[in-house]
Amino acid sequence: MNAEIISIGEELLIGQTINSNAAFISKLLNNAGVSVRQVTTIADDEDEILRALKDSAGRSNLVLITGGLGPTRDDVTKKALCRFFDCALKTDEAVLSDIIKFFKKRGIEINELNRQQALVPECARVIRNPNGTAPGLHFENKGKEFFAMPGVPFEMKAMMNDSILPIIKKLIPDPILIIHKTTLTQGIGESFLASLIAEWENQLPDFIQLAYLPSPGIVRLRLTARGKNERLLMEAIDKEIKKLKKIIPEHIWGYDGDTLEGLLGTYLKKRGETLCTAESCTGGYIAHRITSISGSSEWFKGSVVAYSNEIKQSFLNIDKTLLEKHGAVSRQAVEAMAVNARLKMGADWSIAVSGIAGPAGGTPEKPVGTVWIAVAGKGSIKSRKFMFGDNRERNIIRSGVAAMGMLTALLQ
Repeated sequence: MNAEIISIGEELLIGQTINSNAAFISKLLNNAGVSVRQVTTIADDEDEILRALKDSAGRSNLVLITGGLGPTRDDVTKKALCRFFDCALKTDEAVLSDIIKFFKKRGIEINELNRQQALVPECARVIRNPNGTAPGLHFENKGKEFFAMPGVPFEMKAMMNDSILPIIKKLIPDPILIIHKTTLTQGIGESFLASLIAEWENQLPDFIQLAYLPSPGIVRLRLTARGKNERLLMEAIDKEIKKLKKIIPEHIWGYDGDTLEGLLGTYLKKRGETLCTAESCTGGYIAHRITSISGSSEWFKGSVVAYSNEIKQSFLNIDKTLLEKHGAVSRQAVEAMAVNARLKMGADWSIAVSGIAGPAGGTPEKPVGTVWIAVAGKGSIKSRKFMFGDNRERNIIRSGVAAMGMLTALLQ
């Protein structure tokens, strides 16, 4: 079964609100064996909604709509649905009763706009909404199924999970399962990775597809298998991942929802060891990632954001002559930051980063994007130079990813 999602709301089009509803619905449908072929975002305009409904109905047999069911004048979804399905609005007494009870619990007197929310297309099946005042709607037309839901995320999620998904599952008596497994790689660009694994990719079975999902410092390799036997699909995917691990073992660091900071915590807790960071160009980004994890206080000692040379000297005891001779962005400086931070904070491991994030500050010898990273342990230190490019935000993220990746590789 193929599906489409129509998201309605000016706030989505101007970037004021992120379309999280479409992502949530897509994930639920995918898990149920339904392929989402398109997501359309449109304004609260009757003609636009009609066009979107017509186009979606021509391509897919399941259409899900969110937004525009509220009580204000700009909520025109119900009017558009009446025009599309050629039916009139009528008052649903059960919905009206729900609305009255909803406001009574909150000590609020219902007004005329609220009463109008009980008006529903007479050709629709009503889906009750215990979490709000806008009911959901279910239409059947020429073998196609349409569901309209409120745009408020927590109302939509409850309605989707409790009412709509069970209906959809009944419409698929013999579903095609869709199984995903994502391999997380680091330390290699997308094009170089594609070249390395081209032969492996070409021999994948017809029922397994590969997608490259790049982000700063990380490339996710998502395998998607479609079929009717979950066990056989999982076995086939696991077999292909074992082959992949033999080709790029040094670049694979995790799977699916793993994070570098999460894996660092897992490894350090198992070893009974601790970590600290000394950050310059990343400005505390690595520490932020680490402390976003609940329980990280068990293994993370703290961080020094040594942004200026004065702080590098006074807090991390970096020799002034070293900085004058080699500069703050150098192997010598970053290794001294890592060693001294570890000793000062009493940690087993330390990560240090110093670079030129940009867009200003570069020189011919050290252009923007030059970053030195060091990882220090008891009696050991490893450092490496990176050239990340000219975008400040990406440089900070890539520096953080590379730094955590270096320590993860050592702990593995």
